[in-house]
Amino acid sequence: MSWLRVRAMIRKEILQISRDPRSLAFLIFLPAFMLVLYGFVLNFDVKHLSLGVLDQDRSPESRALIERFAVTEYFDLVAAMDSPDEVNRLIDREKIKVGLVIPAAFSEKIADGRNSPVQVIIDGTDASSASTAMGYVAAILADHSLKINAAALARRGLRLTSLPVVSRTRVWFNPELRSARFLLPGLMAFILMTVLVTSTSFAVVREKERGTMEQILVSPLKPAEMITAKVIPYVFISLVSAHLILLAGYVLFGVGIRGSYPLLLLFVTVFLLDGLGQGVLISTVTRTQQVAFIMAVLSTLLPTFILSGFVFPIREMPRLIQAITYLVPARYFLTGLRGVILKGSGFPILWPQLAFLAVFGFVVTAVSILRMKKEGAGESGKRGPR
Repeated sequence: MSWLRVRAMIRKEILQISRDPRSLAFLIFLPAFMLVLYGFVLNFDVKHLSLGVLDQDRSPESRALIERFAVTEYFDLVAAMDSPDEVNRLIDREKIKVGLVIPAAFSEKIADGRNSPVQVIIDGTDASSASTAMGYVAAILADHSLKINAAALARRGLRLTSLPVVSRTRVWFNPELRSARFLLPGLMAFILMTVLVTSTSFAVVREKERGTMEQILVSPLKPAEMITAKVIPYVFISLVSAHLILLAGYVLFGVGIRGSYPLLLLFVTVFLLDGLGQGVLISTVTRTQQVAFIMAVLSTLLPTFILSGFVFPIREMPRLIQAITYLVPARYFLTGLRGVILKGSGFPILWPQLAFLAVFGFVVTAVSILRMKKEGAGESGKRGPR
């Protein structure tokens, strides 16, 4: 490989990129902008569920129960209803997500030491939010019942014995259970892969559409040198973009880097090379930018979003789909990012993910070089002696 030829080609690529400021802005600033946009839009935290209450008892005991729901950050009391029909109407119109119905004999049964069931109606159109709401309701009712029993025993001069088993839960890596900490690494993988592959897939196709590809193929420049020269400028531009994403994640969402920055930089660099190599491979098998764009989106957007574990847990997928996810580089990059950023994991734990990313990049680059050699041989044949 002649570094003189590679350097000349790199200079040509830099001049070409600088003459297209829109593409440069697309590469540098769009990923950070998309992170901000998706970071605020995608939120799996289930809080401030709209609550409507039908209090048929209207007693101090029923108001105390309602207060237990209203003081939490999980429910917002938005409606006080007068009839069961109103509960159905407000849920149908999506004015409330949860309806709490307290029966007329609620306080009387409590005073007699009997069970006093309350009805909780939850809008189940969003299954994830509904299941979380059920957990919140169960926890609030259980805690409220425990306090009622303690008060009843206190009136009789007794006290509630301690529970035989008491859990003391400690959440590691994300104590506040903020979805932003979970989503940021996935957003970084999703945005970088989609933007990089789409942008670099135009690199060779643009040469084909302008008619300069044939001249490059018959020049002394070798396919490996051409791909290297095409990729290097985009690597540095993409590293700037990746750091803007990390900066935006820290400033806006408070997500810092717990682990080794050099290891994180190594993961990002190898993943960028994978994305750039995949983009170059797409550009070698297409003739127009429209087709290259479609192939880039189909090969990055859906696999990275669905099959990487970014949004949907891989363990919940069918076994066949789980097997397919092993071919998605974003899966390994996402595991590495979450390990370094959230857990502070080191190289001894994350080296298998890094190894797969390196193998994937080597394979796509090798195939790209073979494709380029084939095209170069074809062009040489066309320009041979007639």
